[in-house]
Amino acid sequence: MESLYAITTGILAACGLFLTLRGRSFPVVVGLTLLSYAVNLFLFSMGGLTSNGAVILDGNGSYADPLPQALVLTAIVIGFAMTAFAVILAMRARGDMGNDHVDGRQMDESREERR
Repeated sequence: MESLYAITTGILAACGLFLTLRGRSFPVVVGLTLLSYAVNLFLFSMGGLTSNGAVILDGNGSYADPLPQALVLTAIVIGFAMTAFAVILAMRARGDMGNDHVDGRQMDESREERR
């Protein structure tokens, strides 16, 4: 189970980094969202992956650690706010500059015709 979490976290982080380095604003927003999901999986796995753990500590038995769950819940809220802000920022940049490039440069007309 731990290897599945590690592989999934690595794939999400790699895809998120790749998309974040793209030139258009929509892949950047999707890449930031994937990186947020990777961080959430990483935080959740830091609590230890136990099955059938008690919610409340009762004696010497194994229990589920609530701290990573609280951190993931906080990270989900922050990630949603960050995604909403990035989408609004991309929409505003598209309206002001007329394109959706991250650095704000206009593409050559000849390059757009080739595509």
